[in-house]
Amino acid sequence: MADISAIFFILLIIGVAFPAMLTAWWLLFPSLISRAQTRIEKTPWATFWMGLITLIAFVIPIIILFALPFGPAKFFGWILLGASLTISSIGSAGIAAHLGKRLSLKSNFSALSSFIRGAVILELAAFFPLIGWLFVWIPMLIMAFGATAFALLNWNPREKSANTKTSRQINANPITNN
Repeated sequence: MADISAIFFILLIIGVAFPAMLTAWWLLFPSLISRAQTRIEKTPWATFWMGLITLIAFVIPIIILFALPFGPAKFFGWILLGASLTISSIGSAGIAAHLGKRLSLKSNFSALSSFIRGAVILELAAFFPLIGWLFVWIPMLIMAFGATAFALLNWNPREKSANTKTSRQINANPITNN
């Protein structure tokens, strides 16, 4: 019975700690989280693909370090794994900020309240068995890596202007350009 209680309280502590950690990132690094949020809002597919590339760039050295029969290599593998999860939490804060912004459009919540609600929604959706694990947690983890990479590199999405679209339409049809 004590084992079940211990597992329950560990999960409860983690359930409270995750939104708190994302809120701490949001409060400590507002411009970084804002850039990650903007990337998720404007270019979700580019963020996903950048996240996949970033995830592969982290996973290959981690697997190599874990496979080496050398103690310090395994230690550095664990350090790299922890660092990669820390880096992905910055992008997760961007996802939570995006969810919070969408929540605040529908109601009169403050920015902090909306962000915390977005973080809790993200966490609870990822905890849902099978569907959340496969279709929420994995894509959001990949997008979090991409959002973090874009935010750290300070690559903002291009602004689409009406003039470029008009000039493309004019140049696309040479018959009417007389």
